[in-house]
Amino acid sequence: LCLDLADWDATEAAVGAAGPFELLVNNAAVAVLQPFLEVTRAALERSLDVNLRAVLHVSQIVARQMIAQGVPGAIVNVSSQASQRALRDHAVYCSTKSALDMLSKVMAMELGPHKIRVNTVNPTVVMTDMGRINWSDPQKSAAMINRIPLGKFAEVDDVVNSILFLLSDKSAMTTGSSLMVDGGFLVS
Repeated sequence: LCLDLADWDATEAAVGAAGPFELLVNNAAVAVLQPFLEVTRAALERSLDVNLRAVLHVSQIVARQMIAQGVPGAIVNVSSQASQRALRDHAVYCSTKSALDMLSKVMAMELGPHKIRVNTVNPTVVMTDMGRINWSDPQKSAAMINRIPLGKFAEVDDVVNSILFLLSDKSAMTTGSSLMVDGGFLVS
């Protein structure tokens, strides 16, 4: 499906018709970086629409289908280390990712009786194509890498493998948790 997740009605129609589901990964996100005193209404609204509202809405649609089918399920929301640590020029991004972490905990509590587990993965910078463009300059990346005990950014497989674990039966007793995929950034 290709759609604008900020469009509530289009999302409802498309995702509602796509099931049945047993697993869901919410990975859509935007990062509009602005200093706190310069945050615009448009940046805030777009970030809230994609980083929080879309996750809530898609998860509602999918969880309702899981409950109606009577099957257990798992939802993994892709958050960020930025939900736990303030970063300059990331006021909106950090806030929406913190809100996503708490939304995931509430979802875990309310969906648990229906045998639906909900967790987050919270990666550091991930070396996607965009990550390589933004973080390949050693002068820019040095300050961040120096705070990561493992001394490197995450690769896509690091995040994917963590998601696969949380979706699998190998994590059958894990719900409401945030799995940090940050090379130790948050402990430094």
